[in-house]
Amino acid sequence: MRCIIIEDEYPSREELKYFIKNYSSIQIIEEFEDGLSALKFLQKNEIDVVFADINMPKLDGMTFSKIIHRFEKNPKIVFITAYKEYAIEAFEIYAFDYILKPYSNERIIQTLKKLQEHKEGNFKENCLYHKVIVCKNEKMIVLDCTDIYYCEAHERETFVYTKEEKYIAKINISQFFDKLSKDHFFRSHRSYIINLDKIQEIIPWFHHTYNVKMKDLDCEIPVSRNNIKIFKEKMGI
Repeated sequence: MRCIIIEDEYPSREELKYFIKNYSSIQIIEEFEDGLSALKFLQKNEIDVVFADINMPKLDGMTFSKIIHRFEKNPKIVFITAYKEYAIEAFEIYAFDYILKPYSNERIIQTLKKLQEHKEGNFKENCLYHKVIVCKNEKMIVLDCTDIYYCEAHERETFVYTKEEKYIAKINISQFFDKLSKDHFFRSHRSYIINLDKIQEIIPWFHHTYNVKMKDLDCEIPVSRNNIKIFKEKMGI
């Protein structure tokens, strides 16, 4: 696995290099003090991971990451920064991780381990560390996809249900579904998305359709007739 580092503070850059070299097999290909130089490098070179600060000269880390997110082959972004206020924006562009300075040894080692597991195929991708932005009581919340049980369309918004909470996503259900892993989430009905890992019971219903009962919740979600075939394939029925 190949990486670059973008960090304009020398002590921080050296500390990060120490952990990468001593606690992972990730190869450091290049290091930069500004985002613009790193962007020029990536236009000609393929890299697996970018470790980036946010407050950098010439091109800040957030703008940099939005640009490379549009690349055909974009590297994973790990932000290591003192600015906690950009966390939600970072996960909206699918940052792999967001580490706040000063970080502990355990925190950076955990991230390096996750990166290597991902590369080696032992990483339960498709949303284990994937996050989405939802709202509750006028607050924006970064929610782990693994906590989602099901989603329900509500006009131009989407209600998102976990074991104990109900949140609102300010986008329609089709847009919200685009953000989720298709290995774990299924559009069972035009108005519903279900987490396949949270299904407790599959109940035969009228016209050869099903309802599904979700774990921990007192609710049943319909599977429409148009989606029955794909649902049965996913569930091995």
